[in-house]
Amino acid sequence: MSRTSVVVAMIVAGWCASAGIAHAEPEPAPPPPAPKTTIDADGTYTVGTDIVPGTYASAGPITDGACYWKRANGADLLDNALTKKPQVVVIQPTDTSFTTNDCQPWQKTDVPPPAQPGPGDLLGQLGAFVGSGILSPPAPPR
Repeated sequence: MSRTSVVVAMIVAGWCASAGIAHAEPEPAPPPPAPKTTIDADGTYTVGTDIVPGTYASAGPITDGACYWKRANGADLLDNALTKKPQVVVIQPTDTSFTTNDCQPWQKTDVPPPAQPGPGDLLGQLGAFVGSGILSPPAPPR
């Protein structure tokens, strides 16, 4: 076989190989990750994309700090708290984001949230506002 024949054969082989690559179907993009049911780091999470809506519970703040969380719908603040106590929050499907800072991990739960005081429950509202124990009767004298 002549040198020219070898060169032509290599060119044809290279052209066929590159033609096969040029006509290959593109790989489909991997699906986006499913929303999580655990929130284990500080940050702002998009409801329905990053996390699933539902009832979440946290054991409270990390270390001796205070746990801060907020629910939002766009620029509207729906609910928030800065606390040293365990928390239960209902993240609604209509919420757009949930923010958490310095809280222990949040886990989606089926446990219903604690009852909120009604409009006529002034002492319950004050107790929730100020914290439990402050409206308790004083200890008897010794």
